[in-house]
Amino acid sequence: MICTSAARTDVGMVRQHNEDACMARPDLGIWVVADGMGGHAAGDLASGMIVERLGELSMEPRLSHAIDEIETVLEDVNTALRELAASREASTIGSTVVTLLIRGAHAVCLWAGDSRAYRVRDGQLEQLTQDHALVADLVDRGVLTAEQATNHPQSNLVTRAVGAADALKLDLEIFTIAPGDQFILCSDGLDKELADYEIYDTVVNHRAAEVADALVELALSRGSRDNVTVVAVAVHNNGDEPNGSDEVSDIEPADSEETVPGFTAGANRLDN
Repeated sequence: MICTSAARTDVGMVRQHNEDACMARPDLGIWVVADGMGGHAAGDLASGMIVERLGELSMEPRLSHAIDEIETVLEDVNTALRELAASREASTIGSTVVTLLIRGAHAVCLWAGDSRAYRVRDGQLEQLTQDHALVADLVDRGVLTAEQATNHPQSNLVTRAVGAADALKLDLEIFTIAPGDQFILCSDGLDKELADYEIYDTVVNHRAAEVADALVELALSRGSRDNVTVVAVAVHNNGDEPNGSDEVSDIEPADSEETVPGFTAGANRLDN
């Protein structure tokens, strides 16, 4: 199997500065979206540092080793951002993050915050991540409905992020991939504007190379109150029509057995 991918980030129609950052590295088998917080310069720095440091990785071919690499980098960035915030006497300099890592027939999402990963497979859109956000917690507890959460005044408060606390807490999801799978990584600027069915319709009605642009353009047409970032990844058999993307990478064979570290829940609330 091979992967094709495309990415786009935009400041949106309201904000003056773009605090999002993204990376599409099919050559390394890793894709990233980060949504910074802490104001102009600080938010930019946080999301940019995550993308820059992850882009410097050699990316081990073993899945478990690559996960360890990503975790170590994000922990190091977490420490650096905590130290920077202390030196500037700032309350928080941080960023949400969602990563997609592919090795052989396996994929892993690691994330902190409310940036999301979706998968389109067999005519269905599935959200692979769960938001680390105040309103998501309230929905899970039955305090709010999903509709109420969308327009809640505290809908921008996240409960986890890189730089949020001394100890970084990540979630991880591991799953198999198949030819025809399409993945979307995005900042919350996308799902604030588009319903799940609109994301699905856009993915299935565009060539792989056009999906990121099409989703961002649709969000912009709705007024895009936040920065909006999309990374689109398509999986297909070598030799099949790559569906229009120029960014192509072979997926290395995975190990037959993998161990995956566990992660725990956090409790800090942050505004992104």
